[in-house]
Amino acid sequence: MKLRIVCAGKIKDKWLSDGIAEYSKRVSKYAKVEIVEVADSPDTLPTAQALDQEGKRMLARIGAGDYVIVMDLHGKQFTSEEWSEHMIHAFEKGGAEIVIVIGGSCGLSPELVERANERICLSKMTYTHQMTRLIILEQVYRAFKIHYGEKYHK
Repeated sequence: MKLRIVCAGKIKDKWLSDGIAEYSKRVSKYAKVEIVEVADSPDTLPTAQALDQEGKRMLARIGAGDYVIVMDLHGKQFTSEEWSEHMIHAFEKGGAEIVIVIGGSCGLSPELVERANERICLSKMTYTHQMTRLIILEQVYRAFKIHYGEKYHK
């Protein structure tokens, strides 16, 4: 299995980079992990232009046959158990490979949302796009642990 996370911007905080590295390592027991960072647009750009630029850069990193899940505030929410089952089915639909897309601070371009096979939401609360990387990796790890009946999730 392979998990590719396509996201805008670079992680600048060491504590966050360390957490992402730790959970990438944990997930790698179950699936190959690739994190693809694309340049985020400057805050000085109008939102529509920033979304368009980031969207084009992200779409260039997504293949025609990729199974794509975008992180979207208007997407479906899951419990951890539901996400575990759903994620495994997504790997099956995607030929053992899924791409999770995390937009920048302005969100996702309409083209990215249109390209997605599905939209999911981590929470009704808002997280920074950098923190979302860590949170989604932790949830993917938790999902594998649940699926394989291993101790971690309580």
